[in-house]
Amino acid sequence: MARPLLLILLTFFAVAARAGLEVNIEPANEQVKDNIEAFVGDIDAANRRDIERIAKHSKQQAADAARALGYYQTNIEHRVAGSRNDPVLVLDVQLGEPVRLDEVNIRVEGPGQGTEPFDLGAAQRGRLQPGDILHHGHYEAIKSYIGNQALRYGYFSGEFSQQRIVVNVETNEADIALVYQTGQRFRLGDVIFSETPFTDNLLQRMVTFNTGRPYDADAIAKLNRDLLASGYFETVQVSAPASEAEDGLIPVRVNITERKPHSLGFGAGYSTDVGARGRVSWTEHWVNPQGHKRGADLELSLPRQEITGYYQVPLTPPQTSSLRFFGGWQNEDIDDIESQSLTIGAQHETLLDSGWERVTGLRLEHERFSLGNDSGQSTLLIPGISFQRTKSVGGIDPSRGYSLMLDLQAAKKGIVSDVDFARIFTTAKGLYTVEENHRFLARVGLGAVFTDELAQIPPSLRFFAGGDQSVRGYDYRTLSPTDSSGERVGGRYLLDSALEYQYEFIDNWRAATFVDHGNAMDSFTAARETSIGLGIRWVSPVGPIRVDVARSVSDPDEGFRIHFSMGPEL
Repeated sequence: MARPLLLILLTFFAVAARAGLEVNIEPANEQVKDNIEAFVGDIDAANRRDIERIAKHSKQQAADAARALGYYQTNIEHRVAGSRNDPVLVLDVQLGEPVRLDEVNIRVEGPGQGTEPFDLGAAQRGRLQPGDILHHGHYEAIKSYIGNQALRYGYFSGEFSQQRIVVNVETNEADIALVYQTGQRFRLGDVIFSETPFTDNLLQRMVTFNTGRPYDADAIAKLNRDLLASGYFETVQVSAPASEAEDGLIPVRVNITERKPHSLGFGAGYSTDVGARGRVSWTEHWVNPQGHKRGADLELSLPRQEITGYYQVPLTPPQTSSLRFFGGWQNEDIDDIESQSLTIGAQHETLLDSGWERVTGLRLEHERFSLGNDSGQSTLLIPGISFQRTKSVGGIDPSRGYSLMLDLQAAKKGIVSDVDFARIFTTAKGLYTVEENHRFLARVGLGAVFTDELAQIPPSLRFFAGGDQSVRGYDYRTLSPTDSSGERVGGRYLLDSALEYQYEFIDNWRAATFVDHGNAMDSFTAARETSIGLGIRWVSPVGPIRVDVARSVSDPDEGFRIHFSMGPEL
């Protein structure tokens, strides 16, 4: 019992031995005051006598803190205030006139002089100009900037030939001389990979820079990211040690560990659109040393069953360009529509320099369908092209960003296809957060099918609206033109839009209010539906989960509907 009690008493006296600090600056200068308080720190004194003992040292610390900001003519007095048991060290600081810069000589010499890495304009703008108050922090900052730029861009032999500040305390003037000799810029040499099951041809095609290009740390980091993004490797470590340079060329060494070739995934979810659903996916991440991939997916829900498979060949560069062959079967029975489709095709996927993902493809699709009073089947050879770009800040729960998509498809009667058609569909989504807690989302989707034989167009190419991801307040795909019997048959055109506001009332929980507007129509002059609602959002570890209650404004007879969904907002 005595030992724990002793520890408690020692802790108590250690806390009690802290005295207060008060800094008074004349004339007032918050920057100097903050710097002195930070530099002096806590006062380790239990009584007035202890404060007097350390006051001289504290005054010297205060003077050093003021000099760091250009005040060399300070007069500092101390006194002790407060009660006997709660003493306070008071430092009264008279700043005097500051030291101002006279001659400022900051320059870069050597092969790197005048190059973009050593453009000191932005780094020096508003700082260290003749007439400015001397600020040692600004001097150290630009010195560090020059050194860091040299390391980033491969000037490994560079050094400062001059680095000094000369202060004349009698005239309150200071001169700065900071001169950096860059030396030659090193270049990137051959990329050498550790032993892997992949061909050297595949690995070298992942390298997006040429041997002999000037060194840039960003190029090294990009290669590391690209290799990880390829999906072939478990670990990647890229280095370019300057100590191994020969004739200015630094070899780039890549140590990689391939991932296990096979993976099997299981997933389950629920939404009010299709109810409970399950998914099984199998992927062979590398089939052979050339880096080919293949995989299959099975997705099951009450209204929809689908199985798909693919075989993918990497192109150049493999991490952003590939040729995929695919096939699949789908059975769908949703409300008034039944369909079974079989699809095979190929598509070229590539990431453009602009950041857009482009997919061009050709698929053969056979679909048997029954909708409303009609039934039929179609065979279509459909070339298509799509563009998509998503940009966001904030990872799984972005604070701002946007997503854009454009999809174009067509078929020509007589070239395998049963009917002429052209189809366009585009969406735009935006997200913006104000003051952390206030989020605004907007979404708009537009679509059109151009054909003279709409009855021959399968339901998978027509438009429907309503549901969790469309006009809430209506059941899934219940907004659509109808036939003579009142059965929904899909429309030629689509307008789908939403505005939503969210407020985060506690971490990862948000309240939402929204308005949705749109319809699937055979004419853009047709009536459109509007609904409003409230919801709750939970940012779960696997992504946002949404629960909404919505009601139609256009048709109050629709009543309230609950919508449950999960997935990214962009």
